[in-house]
Amino acid sequence: MSTNAKNASAASISRLTNASRVVVKIGSALLTDAETGKLNRPWLQAFVEDVAAMRARGQEMLIVSSGAIALGRRALKLAPGKLKLEESQAAAAIGQISLAHAFQEILSAYGRNCAQILLTLDDTEERRRYLNARSTLNTLLKLGAVPVINENDTVATTEIRYGDNDRLAARVASMISADCLVLLSDIDGLYTAHPSEPGAKHLFEVNEITPEIEAMAGDAASEMSRGGMKTKVAAARIAVESGCHMAIGNGRTPHPLRALEEGARCTWFTAHNTPVAARKRWISGGLKTLGTLTIDDGAVHALGQGRSLLPTGVTGVEGTFDRGDAVSVLDAQGREIARGLSAYSSSDAALLKGHNSSEIETLLGFSGRAEMIHRDDLVVKL
Repeated sequence: MSTNAKNASAASISRLTNASRVVVKIGSALLTDAETGKLNRPWLQAFVEDVAAMRARGQEMLIVSSGAIALGRRALKLAPGKLKLEESQAAAAIGQISLAHAFQEILSAYGRNCAQILLTLDDTEERRRYLNARSTLNTLLKLGAVPVINENDTVATTEIRYGDNDRLAARVASMISADCLVLLSDIDGLYTAHPSEPGAKHLFEVNEITPEIEAMAGDAASEMSRGGMKTKVAAARIAVESGCHMAIGNGRTPHPLRALEEGARCTWFTAHNTPVAARKRWISGGLKTLGTLTIDDGAVHALGQGRSLLPTGVTGVEGTFDRGDAVSVLDAQGREIARGLSAYSSSDAALLKGHNSSEIETLLGFSGRAEMIHRDDLVVKL
């Protein structure tokens, strides 16, 4: 390997080892034995050991896992072949219990709590549910737990389901501002053509997802793209636009994450912004504001210090908006000094303005967020 190639490899590996928050997606083919349909426990044991090692050095880890339907169909003795929607949902209901139990049992041996999260497309598209899911995941990560996420196949339908966990993983990575996403597959990355074709070349790094790169993943109707590379490139676009580097690596090797850290061949899709910068740009310019919050001079100073906006600093509420909608933040002279995602609807915000956060439950009848706009959901223009 040339000096330049070695330097590029070292830089790419550091994207995984230096990442503070990592999402790893694993597929059914890795988790289950193709012949018996049983859980591939030795592989899962080695994978979790890698996750525990990364968590022990301070990295926050989140797993997006397939496999529930594959495990459940075996338990229900369903015939081979394509399942009806209701059969898939029934199989998922059975398999999710087995899968969650396996993760919990193995992770607990390393002193780690496992949390099961089931998501549907609406949970990342509908603003209030997005904020709830994001808050829950962030809290679990800060408390040291390892969330294990799967699409909620027991309730998802053909019209609303993600349809693949590659894009689900990318949506989750974007949601929690992860800086690295790893898709573990049965192939070691993206090739210029199908790997079986003569002259197909492996791509170590993709700096821009061009139409040529998308064409390498195959058409929607091609054999190559079914459950394969097309969805991974689509996931890469979601990830890099949110400031998250993404790698496609071969998961069939024992200790797949350790192998990537040691230089195993893969394809890296590089992000050109940090997750924080990408999110701030989205809030600042990508969303239409539906209302305004006017704040006092003390709150203006607090925002300038990087703090959240608390209800006590709000003096006025205008417009009609729901929780999670974008609003403008104005100073006493009516100048826009910030934009952010409101933690409360306009009607609730009007009740809370000028009050201390400790009064929220008394005023609203429930215990809500302490902040009117959390600093992570706020772009200050001072």
